[in-house]
Amino acid sequence: MKKPRVVVVGDGVAGAATAFALARRGATVTIVDAGLVGRATDAGAGIVQPWSTSSGGEFYELYSAGADFYPELIERLAEAGVHAIGYRRSGALVVNRDAAVIDEVEQRVRERAAASRTAGEVRRVDPVVARELFPPLADGLHGLHIAGGARVDGRALRTGLLDAAAAHGATRVEARAELTDEGSITADGTALPADAIVVAAGAWTDRVLRPLGVRVRVEPQRGQLVHLRVDADTRSWPSVHPVAAHYLVAFDAGRIVAGATRETGSGFDARVTAGGERQVLDDALSIAPGLAGASVVESRVGLRPLPEGDLPTVGPVDGRPGMYVNAGFGAGGLTMGPLVGDLLAERVLAESG
Repeated sequence: MKKPRVVVVGDGVAGAATAFALARRGATVTIVDAGLVGRATDAGAGIVQPWSTSSGGEFYELYSAGADFYPELIERLAEAGVHAIGYRRSGALVVNRDAAVIDEVEQRVRERAAASRTAGEVRRVDPVVARELFPPLADGLHGLHIAGGARVDGRALRTGLLDAAAAHGATRVEARAELTDEGSITADGTALPADAIVVAAGAWTDRVLRPLGVRVRVEPQRGQLVHLRVDADTRSWPSVHPVAAHYLVAFDAGRIVAGATRETGSGFDARVTAGGERQVLDDALSIAPGLAGASVVESRVGLRPLPEGDLPTVGPVDGRPGMYVNAGFGAGGLTMGPLVGDLLAERVLAESG
């Protein structure tokens, strides 16, 4: 049988995961990306810990399933020769000064962890133990430790997915993709043969779809993060979640990621701003004053693809046979993206046969 030819527009985590899953299943895959500044995958903090979120319903089910998919993803990448994506289950620590807040989170997490393959042990910890787990923390923070909380390096994950896709024969083109009203696609003006097209262009998805008169209502939301370095062995430190929009994520070699702003209405402005950086540092030091002496290594900015509702838009475009969309993950792309890309690839190939 002839291999279906699929063009994937966008090589962030959504596009890279879709491309890998397609190529692994035998499709002839071409990945097109213009290398625009502000890709969310390159800036994401990499928290894989869905169980404490206050969100529920379909969003939570997808979020949780994404976390549980990681062990299978890692096995598949290893089969393709990729062994390093910066993934580690080093735990997660939910903290708050109000013990009643942790009581509420604990009840929710325990119910969810019982149905999860990766959440692991859940235990309540007092402020002393919380500081033993993450030494820079403030005194007096009650905690809930989730053993299966994990983190992944977004840049390493993207590279790993693309390398694995290439190992299965996928090719990459650095160019601007343009769709035509007839449903064909070009890369910097050169036509690309395609039996199916997947638009996974993150915050730029509606721009790519514009020639078709289609909108999925995804807008850019700027997120600024600050990377710090401390003189300590941070490999086993958990991520820290203060029941708020900000967080801390520990990686190897003393690196701590503090994030993040949620600047809706930012447009495609991918600058680091004084106000954004100050907000991130103020939030970080409010829960971990021990980081005051940390070195500031760099600041990163990502334009999250913020959906109009809670859920991403994934699947075929109405009235456009062979055209698919995979976009709108907001802040959850590094958790949900690999699983969703795999599921979408299965559907694309089933409908292209």
